[in-house]
Amino acid sequence: MARGPRGGVRNRGEWQPAAVLPVARVVVDVALAHLDRPFDYRVPGHLDELAVPGVRLRVRFAGRLVDGYLLERAADSEHTGTLAWVEKVVSAEPVLTPEVAALCRAVADRSAGVMADVLRLAVPPRHARVEAEAVGELAAPPPVTAPAAPGWARYVRGPALLDALAGGRTAHAVWQALPGESWTERLAEAAAATVAAGRGALLVVPDQRDVDALHAACAARLGAEAVVALTAELGPAERYRRWLAVRRGRVRVVVGTRSAAFAPVAELGLLAIWDDGDDLHGEPRAPYPHVRDVLLLRARTAGAALLVAGFARTAEGQLLVESGWAREVVAERHTVRAAMPRVTPVGETDGQLVRDPQARAARLPKIAFEAAREGLAGGRPVLVQVPRAGYVPWLSCGSCRETARCRHCAGPLGLPGRRGAPDAATDAALPTCRWCGRAEAAFRCPACGSRRLRAGVIGSGRTAEELGRAFPGTVVRASGGGSPVLATVAGGAEIVVATPGAEPRTPGGYGAALLLDGWALLARPDLRVVEETLRRWLGAAALVVPHTDGGRVVVMAEAGEPVVQALVRWDPAGHAATELASRTEVGFPPAVRMAAVEGSAAALEELLDELPETVEVLGPVEIEVAPGPGAPDEPRERALLRVPRTEGRALAATLHAAQASRTARKSADPVRVRLDPIEIG
Repeated sequence: MARGPRGGVRNRGEWQPAAVLPVARVVVDVALAHLDRPFDYRVPGHLDELAVPGVRLRVRFAGRLVDGYLLERAADSEHTGTLAWVEKVVSAEPVLTPEVAALCRAVADRSAGVMADVLRLAVPPRHARVEAEAVGELAAPPPVTAPAAPGWARYVRGPALLDALAGGRTAHAVWQALPGESWTERLAEAAAATVAAGRGALLVVPDQRDVDALHAACAARLGAEAVVALTAELGPAERYRRWLAVRRGRVRVVVGTRSAAFAPVAELGLLAIWDDGDDLHGEPRAPYPHVRDVLLLRARTAGAALLVAGFARTAEGQLLVESGWAREVVAERHTVRAAMPRVTPVGETDGQLVRDPQARAARLPKIAFEAAREGLAGGRPVLVQVPRAGYVPWLSCGSCRETARCRHCAGPLGLPGRRGAPDAATDAALPTCRWCGRAEAAFRCPACGSRRLRAGVIGSGRTAEELGRAFPGTVVRASGGGSPVLATVAGGAEIVVATPGAEPRTPGGYGAALLLDGWALLARPDLRVVEETLRRWLGAAALVVPHTDGGRVVVMAEAGEPVVQALVRWDPAGHAATELASRTEVGFPPAVRMAAVEGSAAALEELLDELPETVEVLGPVEIEVAPGPGAPDEPRERALLRVPRTEGRALAATLHAAQASRTARKSADPVRVRLDPIEIG
């Protein structure tokens, strides 16, 4: 009898089902909502030993071969017809663990998405050469003792958190890091305590710089072989090699970015996310899960501890505390005051305005120059945070600061010329509309009648140039905003101009920080604008030395703004509580569950008609679509759906059913569905 590969029978008509558990339940790689369920297939006898739960398969679906994962083997099937065969076991490596499979199903259900889309985020593509590499003997992890962690003693409930991790107990906490805190060391200590209890730890951070810093801290405490970093920058082969090391149980601690939230860490004891308000934690691909939500779901299913950490606190983090699901780990007020720099806003006192009457209008008032000079005189670098990149992104009225707009199309006015390469001719050129390209020879503000123009937000390039002239002989470095993002800078008297999130660390801390154009950050039309502004300010101010060492932070924003007062007092928890109360009052997330649905007018109307009356519909309204290849021909609309937080799962199920109905009818008019973050119950 002719035999095929791996000893299989070449002729399919001669195949016989496996003697034991001949049915394979397979999730197929088909991203259609009405097909979002496992399908049963027959396991041929020659694939019996290879077809174990978690392996990649090839099966025939709707007449074509598709990829899939084997979820489980069963003795029989509820399907009354003849089952198709499993055509091929792509690899004998069981890459999908039961725990990760259950997590992917939960994430898809919570996001009104399809499990196949989540699996693409969770399991990296296969590399046969990497799988074939010799694995050797699986060595037992070296013994680790619970570390002495005096740094956690500065926080109320900090030692109790480490004791729970070292004892293998479940703990949910929201940790507010002190200014100047070595958060990488604290998280490494938490991971070491978890490993000492014989369990694994998964630590997720926003970007590569944070991964490098946290990986180094964990490796110094646990050894280089005990921790692995998982990021997209590794390349497909190396990333798969490290991912397999985790899957095979060689590594107990994983540090990574967004996709690492699904890493198959064995015996999970700790899940941690740093700076959960960072946009990089949100997945830009369907079904758009947020790392915080993935870890919340995983903490429940795996019985692991969860640590939400950062210098700032989001409204979602505050909800975890107020609901009783998590405890806050914070320092006493006297400890916070001792660790923080002195924060000075514009117009803090009448005396400040008497000495500098133009302080509110000036981009760099006298107090900012004084703080910078004092920091440089002390031999420390000075950090300057600029909200935007480039040279002069846009123009505004010189009197009331309203955005300067074109009289013909209402588009924003800007200066012509190449960004970052200004010259005298460019500076003297007429303002030009960025939408229609018309030059505006005679600007007049419709709000106040002024004819004066000013740079609305001067970018980091222009700021670095101005500071170089203001401080001759001082080195001025740029980080972000078109320049390479610096991980660290050496301590010394120099100026570092950085965009938010690109602030480099320095060994001894900054002597001062200037937070420019605060009004521009607060003027953005976004639900989270105040929360995001405070997060960016705290992230920069936390790098400054304490006020006892001369550390100063000058924020260019009105002192009376609540967000400025939260920075002055260093009270992110109080600000988060106020923000959550405000959103609860007006019915905004995370106090309620909301979903955004986008599509053509006809498709949106069809989907909205299938929703129950209990769902509150806001809109729809027409939305702008960027022109270019692939842009839809007809206008797009968006509607917001709102339900009480306790009905969030029902809303997700309803939206999934509506999408399934559309895909079953083979509708070619897609509707995008995106649910807001956070689910506790």
